[in-house]
Amino acid sequence: AAAAAAVLSSPMDSLTEDPLLDRHFKGHKAEVTSVDFNPNVKQLVTGSLDASVMVWNFKPQLRAFRFVGHQGPVHSVAFSPAGNLIASGSRDQTVRLWVPTVKGESTTFKAHAGTVRSVAFSSSGTYLVTAADDKAVKLWSVHRRRFQLSLLGHTNWVRSAKPSPDERLVVSGSDDKTVKLWDVASRSCIHTFYEHSGIVSSVAFHPDGTCIAAGGGDSTVKLWDIRTNRLLQHYNNHDASVNSISFHPSGNYLTSASDDATLKIYDLREGRLFYTLHGHQGAVKAVSFSSSGAYFASGGSDNQVLVWKTNFDAEYQQDRHVSSRHTNHHTFSPAGKTHHHSRRSEHTTGTEIPHSRSAPSHSQAQPTGSKTRTDAVSSSVRVSSGLRDIHDSQPEVVSVGPSVFAAPQDVHGFELEDRRSIQPQTQPLDRRGDMPEHLAATLERIVGQLDVLTQTVSILEDRLSMVEDKVVQTAVAAAAAAPSPRKIDVEIRRAPGEEEHF
Repeated sequence: AAAAAAVLSSPMDSLTEDPLLDRHFKGHKAEVTSVDFNPNVKQLVTGSLDASVMVWNFKPQLRAFRFVGHQGPVHSVAFSPAGNLIASGSRDQTVRLWVPTVKGESTTFKAHAGTVRSVAFSSSGTYLVTAADDKAVKLWSVHRRRFQLSLLGHTNWVRSAKPSPDERLVVSGSDDKTVKLWDVASRSCIHTFYEHSGIVSSVAFHPDGTCIAAGGGDSTVKLWDIRTNRLLQHYNNHDASVNSISFHPSGNYLTSASDDATLKIYDLREGRLFYTLHGHQGAVKAVSFSSSGAYFASGGSDNQVLVWKTNFDAEYQQDRHVSSRHTNHHTFSPAGKTHHHSRRSEHTTGTEIPHSRSAPSHSQAQPTGSKTRTDAVSSSVRVSSGLRDIHDSQPEVVSVGPSVFAAPQDVHGFELEDRRSIQPQTQPLDRRGDMPEHLAATLERIVGQLDVLTQTVSILEDRLSMVEDKVVQTAVAAAAAAPSPRKIDVEIRRAPGEEEHF
């Protein structure tokens, strides 16, 4: 395939490099609903309406893997912070935790009473946040594989929920047109944001935890400062529903994916639209930045996954490599704009609300329903249909599924998957070059034994939890069955003529 062609419809200078389509993946048989990077940025996981979860390797010689097991469309996927687990949520009302190896092993949460729309790991990987059509947000212990708590308050489907960087808060967006901020410790909603006029499809925390963003059916993207609960910025640049948003790790940029077939990138420091990207041949359903910020990926109704090289964050990338002490010299601040100016146009497409008591209202700053069109001053990158992929060829896709360890059992809402034995026709995830075959085979056996040991320990932990709970239940039942002290009625008889004295 020919290299991707990018046409810039902007007369602005080119001091900052433009984003570039790096590669694309084909393999899903239906709409791609969710994308997420492995923190090591060597793999990408995607979910689709074809009921599969796929893991794509960036090394061209490595195969892609399709994990099968869900009985319905997959709406959300996420890598754990350590990269050793993948979570997926589906219309089959379950959440699966996959071990991303060729064995395709998974365990299943009987999570909700409706379609699971969102899954997200906490920053430490200790708990998982899920949201579903049963109007609930739930937290699950990843280590113990157990339900922890529910956050209840939405009056319609919950489409997105994310934990804060410090793990104390959770933000959720719903079809009830609200964004709710929850305190995990008290299990209570501490604030509700009502600014959206349509369903809220996607929510996210700013990397510093002081700001949240949301996008939805009213075609807008909004940002709030959660310390003051005030609207900071409002973007009304899409022509259709916003399906997904993602913050750049620097906190200076935000990207959004929409049914209008475009991706948009916003410069939060200047409060304006930065880029409009055309690449998908239909609605764009998902977008996510990598942990380094050097790449972002998108998925859409054209069944494709596009991986983009960010490029415009060169300053951030340079700072990351020079010294962690020098990162983010000029970062977006929820309190307002910084004094660092972009090398591009100063025109703002976002409405930023100052922190003063005399600040104009949202409707005063930008009338409801207005469309601020600034494509003439922001960059519009259009990718030709001749998309460039890895070495001009798509990776071989191998379908893998669960294998046997134990009979399925229900452990406090967590079901151990029926791991039926399979013979996956796969090769190791990492080819070992000139390594002798006998040594490679030995290493493979060791890795396989470690996988078995890890799974066995997990099963033992679950069974231990069952025993602990059974002991508690038995003790409670025994206490309830113990005979209570009987009341003794005493009758006092007086002799004739005897008076009662007190």
